[in-house]
Amino acid sequence: MNQVIVYDTTLRDGAQGEGISFSLPAKIRIARCLDEFGIDYVEGGFAVSNPKDMAFFAEMKKVKLKHAKLAAFGSTRRANLAAAKDPGLAAILEAGTPVATIFGKSWLLHVEQVLRTTPAENLAMIADSVRYLKKHGLEVVYDAEHFFDGYRDDADYALQSLAVAAEAGADALVLCDTNGGRLTSEVKDIVAAVARRFPGALLGIHTHNDSDLAVANSLAAVEAGAAMVQGTINGYGERTGNANLCSIIPGLVLKMGRKTACGPRLAQLRRVALLLDEIADQRPLKSRPFVGESAFAHKAGMHVDAVSKTTRSFEHVDPAAVGNERRILMSELSGASNVRLKTGEMGLVFQKDSPAVKDILHKLENMEKNGYQFESADASFKLLVQKVLKKHVPFFELQGFSVAVQKMDAASKATTVATIKVAVKGQTELTAGEGDGPVDALNDALRKVLRRFYPAVDSVTLEDYHVRILNPETATKATTRVLIDSSDGHERWGTVGVSENIIEASWEALVDSVEYKLFLDEQRRQTEKK
Repeated sequence: MNQVIVYDTTLRDGAQGEGISFSLPAKIRIARCLDEFGIDYVEGGFAVSNPKDMAFFAEMKKVKLKHAKLAAFGSTRRANLAAAKDPGLAAILEAGTPVATIFGKSWLLHVEQVLRTTPAENLAMIADSVRYLKKHGLEVVYDAEHFFDGYRDDADYALQSLAVAAEAGADALVLCDTNGGRLTSEVKDIVAAVARRFPGALLGIHTHNDSDLAVANSLAAVEAGAAMVQGTINGYGERTGNANLCSIIPGLVLKMGRKTACGPRLAQLRRVALLLDEIADQRPLKSRPFVGESAFAHKAGMHVDAVSKTTRSFEHVDPAAVGNERRILMSELSGASNVRLKTGEMGLVFQKDSPAVKDILHKLENMEKNGYQFESADASFKLLVQKVLKKHVPFFELQGFSVAVQKMDAASKATTVATIKVAVKGQTELTAGEGDGPVDALNDALRKVLRRFYPAVDSVTLEDYHVRILNPETATKATTRVLIDSSDGHERWGTVGVSENIIEASWEALVDSVEYKLFLDEQRRQTEKK
């Protein structure tokens, strides 16, 4: 009972989430990643639903997984059709996986109004399908669809649907909260009742997040006797998603003391979560528990002061345990503790009553009154500190720029040309750049100037660009805040610019982005000299 099996359905249930579609190479890459992480079962797709899933199963026959078992998903046989003649079951066999996961009906509402068959025939469909797959040597996981809704309406029938699956040889009985509407107390009570009814069975739990309780319901089910948990990475899935394995796994290991095969690799969790977001082309949610960028981010001065003394005061687990890290945010709520910890990351050590800390706080407060925000702009804050301490030596100085946007007619595409004049290492450089818009053109022009002096600028890519109108009531005279996320392939940083002119705000954030890269490189060179 201390060991919990983790069953991943990202490639099937997760792919049903809005805006998510995995290519065949992406599915193979994900399967390998989940296997390396220690996931026990990887559900590859609905065997009969589309050719892409069947192509995946064909390709996976060439891939040797180290730990995970690959499962093909399908349904019980059709009503009034022999299992041997059912195309869905035939597709599962064709998939060639060692595991078959099939779902059947536990709720009479679905039996009578969706399948439009009899309760007796539905039970026969379950039993025949499990028996047929077992006869062909497969491990069979039986998903009791809508089990909790069915149990509430007619507990005896819901239990019968499990009983026939168990008697036919199902290796696992999985209770599904398919509509995601059950409360945690209900799930725990019902799982406990099923565990008493089937004392020797391997029980599983499969929950959806329509009531924002999928993780809680999954953990409660384990407490009540379930030993298999189904879910998806990052909670991808139909409607509001499936149970999020990135919260369930650390909950099992760190909170409940349960063992999982991926427990020893828990420090890889954030990397896995980010990789899946990248492959699925989803923007990572900062607020995700455990793996989100904000999961261990501290903003209020009181919180930061407490964390600096003992991390347990405002952190429920060690960030490193799940591959994450602590972040200290700078804002109007910051105090001296925030500044000291944040500047400590830069190798600067200040005493509690240091005048420098007060100067930095004063500058920070004034800038935030004018619309600056440094929570997502660490790089701009670190450059600001250097300027307040009068340690900043600019790598280049702007002497002027102009941007021209031209559109010849209604059918033509607008073109943008930016001209900049910059002083670099005592030399004045004048050049022009083209781009899809003003910021792109300025970026192109700036790189043309700088790459001769600082070749490292070519490694900087602009990952994201955010624009926020701070006072929309002033219409076109509104102040604009621009946030740019940049990366050099090793590190990622954010910069900010503020102005009533969106191009000027963008230029300010763009310059900070490039200067921060050069600042980082200079720091590394100084460290190597020592």
